[in-house]
Amino acid sequence: MYTIDELICVCISRQIKDGELVAQGIATPLVAAGYLLAKLTHAPNLTFVSAIGQALCRDWAPLGIATIEQLWIGQGLKRFDFVSGTCEYLPRFGPKEFFRPAQVDPYGNFNNVYLGGSYEKPRLRLPGCGGIPDVTVFEEEVYLYVPRHGRHTFVPQLDFLSGLGHHPARREGLGPHYLISDLGEFDFNGEDNRLRLISLHEGVTLRRLQTKTGFDLFLPDTIPTTPPPTAEELRLLRQVIDPLGVRQLETLRGAERRQKLREILAAEQQQQLARLTRPLYYMTP
Repeated sequence: MYTIDELICVCISRQIKDGELVAQGIATPLVAAGYLLAKLTHAPNLTFVSAIGQALCRDWAPLGIATIEQLWIGQGLKRFDFVSGTCEYLPRFGPKEFFRPAQVDPYGNFNNVYLGGSYEKPRLRLPGCGGIPDVTVFEEEVYLYVPRHGRHTFVPQLDFLSGLGHHPARREGLGPHYLISDLGEFDFNGEDNRLRLISLHEGVTLRRLQTKTGFDLFLPDTIPTTPPPTAEELRLLRQVIDPLGVRQLETLRGAERRQKLREILAAEQQQQLARLTRPLYYMTP
């Protein structure tokens, strides 16, 4: 058996090709785990660029929270400031990047700034766009993921546009290619680049998907089931890439999420204490 966070990581991994440059934002462990899974399976020549420490890396480390610097900063080959990375390096190298929208419309335009009300007086202020408006106007490899599929996220009209999708104002050919949620996989190959269902996850019905989506989906003639993770993919995720289960934080909510966060931090503290108290052995001549 597998969990939904593991399936999302695997689906992200399967979108990666060997030799690519992939970019990761902040607080996106599902994406990081998916990238690392790709590197340890079919894409050994993957290169990472991350907003965490603004580092370019080829090596890797297991996921963590208090120890997240070990994953990117600790493996950095080159470091740069955020503005240089967003406005100079990323346009030059054209990475593949997964974004998590708070709202997404039928054409892949998305919002991470505020929900409800107005910009000056929103109902909910979101973390912000963090360079998304800059890079989505030129990146040709934009991908999206939504850990909790609901009508609050899949909306017919955005409250604010911060990530450019298949917008009439942009040149032809640019816009998101793919979206993975906890209910299914999608692309934007429907009519007029509209969101199209390409597979349903095991146990998910089309009725449930449509109920949880705030607009009509473009549907194929036949709807396959998303291929499940392999035994090796699950072993790598659980034992090598993310033994602490950091990836689960994006699919949990409320008290369950807080409890998982406490467990991860406690486990990291124990690991740190074990390293500090490990006996040292010296070789004698």
